[in-house]
Amino acid sequence: MRFTYAEAMTDPAHYVPLAQAAEAAGFHSMSIADSIAYPEESDSTYPYTPDGSREFLDGKPFIETFVLSAALAAVTTTLRFTPFVIKLPIRPPVLVAKQASSLAALSGNRFALGVGVSPWPEDFEIMGVPFERRGRRMDECIEIVRGLCTGEYFEYHGEFYDIPRIKMTPAPTEPMPILVGGHSDAALRRAVRLCDGWMHAGGQPEELDRMLARLDELLPERDSSIPFEIHVASLDAYTPDGIKRLEDRGITDVIVGFRYHYTVGPDTEPLERKLTAIERYAESVIAKC
Repeated sequence: MRFTYAEAMTDPAHYVPLAQAAEAAGFHSMSIADSIAYPEESDSTYPYTPDGSREFLDGKPFIETFVLSAALAAVTTTLRFTPFVIKLPIRPPVLVAKQASSLAALSGNRFALGVGVSPWPEDFEIMGVPFERRGRRMDECIEIVRGLCTGEYFEYHGEFYDIPRIKMTPAPTEPMPILVGGHSDAALRRAVRLCDGWMHAGGQPEELDRMLARLDELLPERDSSIPFEIHVASLDAYTPDGIKRLEDRGITDVIVGFRYHYTVGPDTEPLERKLTAIERYAESVIAKC
């Protein structure tokens, strides 16, 4: 089992010591949140809060995902960084490929690209991208990013993008994992069909059971020799016995955090308390697995 430390929407000055502490504690990776902007007016709902509220995001600090990943990679040596998740179809895929491949190359292959489809039309509107057919646009973006991150000449001619034969250098020296986040059946099928793994955003245990069962149905159809990663956020991740149960179900990575991120207002938890939580988890779980 591999362990991912999750912290977001906190004081930006906390990230460097937290990443260094997570690395020292034995975490394999750290998730990096993504948000472009918060609209003053919106009737959109957030799919991962019980009431669909998104007010908790108002005023929360978000360092741009690639910038924060690069800064933290520069002060660590083994920790991997995984956006959880980049809203891919609102971005130019060629630029994302350049950012991701550069970061993976500079960090010694310590970057995995977690991607998702934003549920909010406002994200598409402010980036000048149509909200319609966003799923198919997402598929094309994934194909383009994967092709360009090989470091070989690549061209693409699709419904949304037409790219001549080009090459990007430097490129990662190992294949960069691309992981899909989302709980819809489309997200699960996309993860198996186009990507190297799936990322779970939490919720009720029975919902996780349903999604894992669906992955079991889909994975035999996968046409890739690259191991498929399954990242989950589960209460089972907080005890050694729970970790064993998750391993038995084929989970490769657990995502663990130590506070509830969906509260309105600034994060007031002191840095020292965050560091203590990391150390306690390392002693009570990581060291025993």
